[in-house]
Amino acid sequence: MTYSKIIGTGSYLPAKRVTNDDLAAQLAAKGIETSDEWIVTRSGISARHYAAPDENASDLAVNAARKALEASGLEAEQIDLIIVATSTPDYFGSFPSTACIVQNKLGMRNNSAAFDMGAVCSGFVYAMATADAFIKAGNAKNVLVIGTEVFSRILDFDDRSTCVLFGDGAGAVVLAASEEPGVLAVKLHADGSHGGILCGPANPSNQASNQKFLYMDGPAVFKLAVSVLEKVANEALAHAQMPAGDIDWLIPHQANLRIMTGTAKKLGLPADKMVVTVHEHGNTSAASIPLALDVAMRDGRIKPGHNVMMEGVGGGFTWGAVLARM
Repeated sequence: MTYSKIIGTGSYLPAKRVTNDDLAAQLAAKGIETSDEWIVTRSGISARHYAAPDENASDLAVNAARKALEASGLEAEQIDLIIVATSTPDYFGSFPSTACIVQNKLGMRNNSAAFDMGAVCSGFVYAMATADAFIKAGNAKNVLVIGTEVFSRILDFDDRSTCVLFGDGAGAVVLAASEEPGVLAVKLHADGSHGGILCGPANPSNQASNQKFLYMDGPAVFKLAVSVLEKVANEALAHAQMPAGDIDWLIPHQANLRIMTGTAKKLGLPADKMVVTVHEHGNTSAASIPLALDVAMRDGRIKPGHNVMMEGVGGGFTWGAVLARM
């Protein structure tokens, strides 16, 4: 039987780091009050990174991809498929796709398929599930999966309830065909009836909406996220016939520390089994899970043979989980 296995990870954060104090000063100049304590108490976030004016989602993605390729030992030309999860593509409507732009910037020509995946903060999990299916079906041997976002471009900096939460960044993995078990289970869900509680700017073709920035109903998102993340993780565990106690590391979407801690508690996992990076980069949407995965891989916490549960929830409303053995 052919499995798909993670053989390399990489991540990238833009150089500009904005602390809570920096952001509080920026908002104060507009007469909007916030503070480091207010932000940390509600989200666990201490800082975030913003892309430079000449940096796009594809640029962040390429930096993360090169590190993942280096870690995998593969050359770009050995990649059969590129999937880029993003809600902030270089071009409107992903036309052309950010994945195709990444392919070109990596110097690849005609030797891989490439497409974007739109599932917002669940995008990386959706992309991993898709890559796993391609490999198991024999349609690809090596897949580059990237989550990349420049959310700073769609934030309303007059709305402290959202602008303090999000940041820019990218994370990537190389998923390869293997005879050893790697991805053990994937579970995906969506419920479009909740689409209105978290959504981005309306596109020019949408004549019914003039929404110009990201919108989020924080309490509604919090309530739904805590509920579905526990359920989908248990679904993945049931599919793999694995008890929750066998999870070595939980890597939830890095959006809000309270949501993350609540999910771990419901799964019966101690806090020291959860990878937390949200304090350093805020909510980077589709990039947050691969960013956290790469950090834990490179600092040695995640070791070969460890079972890692990755789960995300985002606009759509979408949610999903991937259980993988490293």
